[in-house]
Amino acid sequence: MLLVIDAGNTNVVFAVDDGEKWRGSWRISMQTQRTSDEYAVWLLTLLQNEGLSPADITGAAIGTVVPAAFYHLRQLCRQYFAIEPLVASPRLDWGFRIALDNPSEVGVDRLLNGLAAHRLYGGPIIVIDFGTATTFDVVGDDGTYLGGVIAPGINLSVEALHMAAARLPRIGIGRPEGGLVIGKNTNSAMRSGVFWGYVGLIEGIVERIKREIGAPMKVLATGGLAPLFSEGTDVFDHTDSELTINGLRFLFARNPEPPLDLEQDEAEEG
Repeated sequence: MLLVIDAGNTNVVFAVDDGEKWRGSWRISMQTQRTSDEYAVWLLTLLQNEGLSPADITGAAIGTVVPAAFYHLRQLCRQYFAIEPLVASPRLDWGFRIALDNPSEVGVDRLLNGLAAHRLYGGPIIVIDFGTATTFDVVGDDGTYLGGVIAPGINLSVEALHMAAARLPRIGIGRPEGGLVIGKNTNSAMRSGVFWGYVGLIEGIVERIKREIGAPMKVLATGGLAPLFSEGTDVFDHTDSELTINGLRFLFARNPEPPLDLEQDEAEEG
């Protein structure tokens, strides 16, 4: 079985694939100080609840955009599963071209989303990931990663609004009551601005990307807030909460043995 670890700026997702389906998927908050032993206490209990043991795990893949977390996640794989994990990097065999000025600077989460999106839904496709940042990734018909857009994540925007304006409260994220745009009080006005503002951002950027590509494109949403925003726009063709972990699964299938020189490079970066 394959253990995949998707470590983002906000959460770390662990999932186990048995070759036919996901046996389990679990989420924990990102804390760069969390040690491999702390991860193990938590994860091994969850595996046991699913009737799994460390011996069932025969491969592992890590995708992270948080360098400070990498060392402990790799140690988790080595110490508790006796596995050298594959570490997602632009230098691996992705099966497609990365058409960027500097491919090494792109976040591996974006490449993983592009890989999974093309494999599962075909191209050309726009992948919108509602994470710490809201990212738009563009994948060509042949799977080429063409680039994208990075915008502030909605939680960052809400927090910045509250911190920068003394009289504005901290609000929850949600669709305004009744779907109305005009708020009748400060709270509803802020909720409207955040929700419909992001709907406008999504629709506007998608339209401009399609115009720039000059061809019909599918649009796929992923990330925790994808279902919420699908209520406010019909721009999405699909939503997929498992996109990034599927990308790790596909990447591992193409790179079952990590290159030794790449492993050394990752060790130095960690």
